[in-house]
Amino acid sequence: MAGKLKVAVQMDPIESINIDADSTFALMLEAQRRGHALWHYEVRNMALREGVRRQGERREERLQARARPVTVERKRGAHYAFGEPVLIDLATMDIVMMRQDPPFDMAYITATHLLEHIHPHTLVVNDPAAVRNAPEKLLVTHFPELMPPTMITWDLEAIRSFRLEHKDIIVKPLFGNGGAGVFRIKPDDENLAALLEMHFARSREPLMFQRYEPAVRQGDKRIILVDGEPVGVVNRVPAEGEARSNMHVGGRPEKWTLSARDREICAAIGPTLRSQGMIFVGIDVIGDWLTEINVTSPTGIQEIDRFDGISIEAMIWNSIETRRG
Repeated sequence: MAGKLKVAVQMDPIESINIDADSTFALMLEAQRRGHALWHYEVRNMALREGVRRQGERREERLQARARPVTVERKRGAHYAFGEPVLIDLATMDIVMMRQDPPFDMAYITATHLLEHIHPHTLVVNDPAAVRNAPEKLLVTHFPELMPPTMITWDLEAIRSFRLEHKDIIVKPLFGNGGAGVFRIKPDDENLAALLEMHFARSREPLMFQRYEPAVRQGDKRIILVDGEPVGVVNRVPAEGEARSNMHVGGRPEKWTLSARDREICAAIGPTLRSQGMIFVGIDVIGDWLTEINVTSPTGIQEIDRFDGISIEAMIWNSIETRRG
């Protein structure tokens, strides 16, 4: 086991998390159990500035964060305790956990650029350059044989053609999360044109279109991979009258087991994830089809832990400590 590590956790406000579902909270509890010291900060508290190292007067960039030492406890209403804010040099940390939620916008992308100034001397989980190059709905397109019919485009004629071919389709924003902005357009739905007008009036980004998979009524599987290896799965069943299965919008988690097809998908993508420093990844599988590869801030480990009696957060920390050496 590694010695005591200094761990900075870059995340959204800890005050409002659901301690029974939040994966970052589980990772922090496990780090604390191992004796690692924790600091918490938000992206807006980072600053990249030029500094002078006195030996030889060499100028260097320094990535700082106004952070607070933190301890965590699985106690509702009192799940964290902060120390006094301190200005820390993130290069002096052993680990930075990049766990803020999307949207994957320019602020998110800028944060990955800043973190590249300290990685890999300070191990950033997941690798910031790889995260930047792998937004969840785009990385998956490198594995077309595993996906349902999919198109990413701005082009209205291409969209009409795709809908004419597949009839029942799903429309997704490329850089959202938690099921926000995801629509099912049925064959008789007359709202697609208005939806496209609304989106393109507000955004320059293309949309993703996929064939609707009826298997989603039986659930959308979230599979967790650690260093490219599948370690657990939970099935998320959409609420009645809802096309989305995300737990943020009422999806019901249920115990599940990996199928032969699930393992085939993981075997196909695992080497890529491992080679790119993606220690903690969550993929979404509907029926036999891979729909997303989530590398920014995956969730689902607490639900799988409870169903299967395991500790995925311990597996993740074993991998982090092995990489850190």
